[in-house]
Amino acid sequence: MRDQQKNIKMATGGVLSCSTGNMSAISSDLYPDWLHSEIKTGTTIMAVEYDGGVVIGADSRTTRGSYIANRVTDKLTFITDRIFCCRSGSAADTQAIADGVRYELDLLSAETQKRPLVKVAANIFRNTCYEKRDSASAGIIVAGWDERHGGQVYCVPIGGMCVRQPFTIGGSGSAYIYGFCDSKFKRGMTKEECMEFVSSAVSLAIFRDGSSGGCIRLAAIDKDGVDRKVLLGNELPTFFQG
Repeated sequence: MRDQQKNIKMATGGVLSCSTGNMSAISSDLYPDWLHSEIKTGTTIMAVEYDGGVVIGADSRTTRGSYIANRVTDKLTFITDRIFCCRSGSAADTQAIADGVRYELDLLSAETQKRPLVKVAANIFRNTCYEKRDSASAGIIVAGWDERHGGQVYCVPIGGMCVRQPFTIGGSGSAYIYGFCDSKFKRGMTKEECMEFVSSAVSLAIFRDGSSGGCIRLAAIDKDGVDRKVLLGNELPTFFQG
């Protein structure tokens, strides 16, 4: 015990207090705040509909308080071969919810022998988020393509609401780009225009939001499948950043 106390005392610069022979306080330098912080995808996520499909995008930074836990997280999560979700909030909560929805849709596909509709996937996310509204922190964007309705984007914010929108943004970085998105979005954009729109918006959010960063992951989903792309740090769109 004495050797243990001596080693801790040396590590903490001599700061050690004892009570009834036990160690009761150790310098907080050994236990910084981020060790006790929840791992979050404090993030920027986005999805846009175009004629024939959808484009989704996200940054790749995962944070734990002020500590960057992962610089290259993939926040574009596979649900089916034509449906993806973008995750924001608690990393553990969103991963668990996405895994549960994927399992339910796999069962549905096996029973019906058909690809599930994007609306069905979005409503399962909504129900799950609503049931876990008091215990989970999960903001989800569900996007994909199906034969009945084509490309669709659904926003499922924390609490379990579900709204279809022509485009939607989420995460901590979204607060910085509402004006940009409102001014640049227009109906009837092509796939390439949507790719440029999403990459520019996420890049602007990365520059302003400390919880967003890393590279930009993009994906276009249509009847032919999923076309994924990654923009590395030196490939991000640049704007005035004086």
